[in-house]
Amino acid sequence: MNFKEFKDSRRMSRVSLGAGLPSDDESTVLPLDQGYTVSAAGVYCFEIAWEVANKVGGIYTVLRTKVPQMIEAYGDQFIMLGPHNASTVRTEVDEYVDLAKADICPTLKSTVISMKNRGVTIVVGRWLLDNAAPLVILFDIGSAAWQTDHWKHEFFQQTHIGIPPHDQESLNALILGFLSTWFLGEFHAQLSKEPARFAYGIPLFVAHFHEWQGGVGCILVRTRGLRIATVFTTHATLLGRYICAGGVDFYNRLATFDLDKEAGDRNIYHRYCIERAATNAAYVFTTVSEITALEAEHLLQRVPDFITPNGINLKKNAAIHEFQNLHAKSKEKIHDFIRGHFYGHLDFDFDKTLTFLIAGRYEYTNKGADVFLEALARLNYRLKVANSDMTVVAFLVFPARTNNYNVDSLKGQAVVKQLRNTVDDIKTDIGNRIFEEALRGEIVDGHDLMTPKDVIKLKRCILSSLRDNLPPIVTHNMYDDANDPILHRVRELRLFNTREERVKIVFHPEFLSPTSPLLPMDYEEFVRGQHLGVFPSYYEPWGYTPAECTVLGVPSISTNLSGFGCFMASHVADPTSYGIYIMDRRFRDLDASINQLTNYMFDYCKLSRRQRIILRNRTERLSPMLDWKNLGSEYYRAHLQALRSAYPDEMEGIDRDFLKNAGGYMQPYRYIPRTYSAATSPASSRVPSEAGDIAGDSDAEDDVDPRVYGDEEFINFVSRKDGVPEGVDDGQDFVTDGTPVAQAEKDAAETGIYCSLRATVFIAMSIRIHCFLELHDLTSILMM
Repeated sequence: MNFKEFKDSRRMSRVSLGAGLPSDDESTVLPLDQGYTVSAAGVYCFEIAWEVANKVGGIYTVLRTKVPQMIEAYGDQFIMLGPHNASTVRTEVDEYVDLAKADICPTLKSTVISMKNRGVTIVVGRWLLDNAAPLVILFDIGSAAWQTDHWKHEFFQQTHIGIPPHDQESLNALILGFLSTWFLGEFHAQLSKEPARFAYGIPLFVAHFHEWQGGVGCILVRTRGLRIATVFTTHATLLGRYICAGGVDFYNRLATFDLDKEAGDRNIYHRYCIERAATNAAYVFTTVSEITALEAEHLLQRVPDFITPNGINLKKNAAIHEFQNLHAKSKEKIHDFIRGHFYGHLDFDFDKTLTFLIAGRYEYTNKGADVFLEALARLNYRLKVANSDMTVVAFLVFPARTNNYNVDSLKGQAVVKQLRNTVDDIKTDIGNRIFEEALRGEIVDGHDLMTPKDVIKLKRCILSSLRDNLPPIVTHNMYDDANDPILHRVRELRLFNTREERVKIVFHPEFLSPTSPLLPMDYEEFVRGQHLGVFPSYYEPWGYTPAECTVLGVPSISTNLSGFGCFMASHVADPTSYGIYIMDRRFRDLDASINQLTNYMFDYCKLSRRQRIILRNRTERLSPMLDWKNLGSEYYRAHLQALRSAYPDEMEGIDRDFLKNAGGYMQPYRYIPRTYSAATSPASSRVPSEAGDIAGDSDAEDDVDPRVYGDEEFINFVSRKDGVPEGVDDGQDFVTDGTPVAQAEKDAAETGIYCSLRATVFIAMSIRIHCFLELHDLTSILMM
């Protein structure tokens, strides 16, 4: 039975992906049928990375979240190779103790057994992820260390890249590369002895290598002449990260760097050579963003064949407004922490308090912590000059070396807990007294609700909550407090959490954990409770932190030097109207960039609660763009291109016999138009619309319509006479400028449409357009 007959013998529905390609290129489709098609064609996909079942950095998140989408296409023909980390394997991998009983390919078993018989310790099992359990093969690096000198010599003979004996990380990468190539070569050779198993006589391997640690295997596959399609992905160039960490004007000097000298000066020349060689040895080279592609073109001397953005596995809520409820719950937990941290100085109103967040790897300059702190100082000044009653609590979450928790921070949480318990006891006693008196038919006098004993207990707790010192800046005792860059800059800016300051600082130098005695929340829950994520990174190849904010419905600020910022700018007509603020750090000087960030934060502080709700709705609406179900298609395209390069004749048959008739296509990345209820032109007013449409960064902050930020209830509509999308009936303006309640009621009487909100009649103007008009934004307002 040939492949076409085998394919036609079983009918099944298939979902196909071909994102971003011409609609007539039918050969780009890869069916998502749990590996049925690729199994028949003999296609195997291998993913090789140091972070497979080994949490080291952000690539670990990329790999584990992408797995379900890879299994949709490859099924059990998707296999991951990586190093064996005993601590992670115990908690994340279901090991096949008895390999003979494992439900896996017999040829795979024999390959593993062959390597084991030659002294290599290998763990085969399933990586236990939330939505999938891929097959993983983990090599014990130490078990093959005895061959290090031999492999170093072979690698130098083939590539002229020498690895110094003191660089253990590079030596481990070398061992992983040789073990991976060994496994791939032997597995392919054994499968090739059974041509009848495959539709085109041979197995088709595509091996996807990540970062320079996996790059050794990519190089060896080509130098050894193995017929395996290779894909190499750099998530951030090694040299670029090192140069940016030194405070160099990186992007303006990108084309002028002496690459060998820069790598040699930083003692990473051999690592840089591995990365560059892997880049140019692979059939297909990809990177995660446009900004990293520009970087790779100059530093690695190859233009990427594909951009493969990092995605997220979305968790759909049962109701469209559910994420707003989750935000409120998480926000209350954050407020509990703030009550304890600022006890004795808690003179601000939580209804007028905003929390901002910056988080990530502790790279002070690369992650933009320096810019964030300077902007906070300027924001603090502007809020005080404007006599604003808003308070901003800025959280900086960067894992750093610490000794233990700060005693004052722990004491604050204990004091607040004791006060809450005392109040709860008094409240229970008062309830009991009211109940007993009511049974007797009497009403307790208000002055008799609290007994002298209750008053004494309450006074003791209040007195114990007083403090002479200021609330701490950092929640832990830092290992090197005097030289820590964040604390040093905070002292220079004099942001000491005094009562007069409108901006408060909380530096949390540890990963968030639900078991923490100080801030018992995991990262996702903590982010969900924030009002604004601020990530003014100078070097950010992708940026998972603003992406996570987006899917959680939290507006964020990123830069045009981050992959996420470039992606949103390319696919959303007006990111600002959706709560995605992109500051310019590429074409402006540092001071102008800081002013722009300050303006963004200051404008956000002027939004009403209702405006923030609408803005969160809009932000969350962009989350499908970041779903792996959409972004995973770029990986399929890269794999198919590599297969066509390595197996041109066989892939021609696959394209002809199956892929041409595989079915429908996913549309290319959908370009998101400007939200219809946003202001037409930011020049008309610096004040955001009700949807939070923040205009540019001019200095006209004082030109604020008092109706917008006063206490008077209103509905803020904005004129939309121009810029109406094609196909939309623009016969009637569905937004007008800010309308007070009295005028709104008059308009409602004329149109006959009424809407009740907090016992006040509002209007819903007659709309004659045939498009989706942000219905859940309106729902959120009506539910307030």
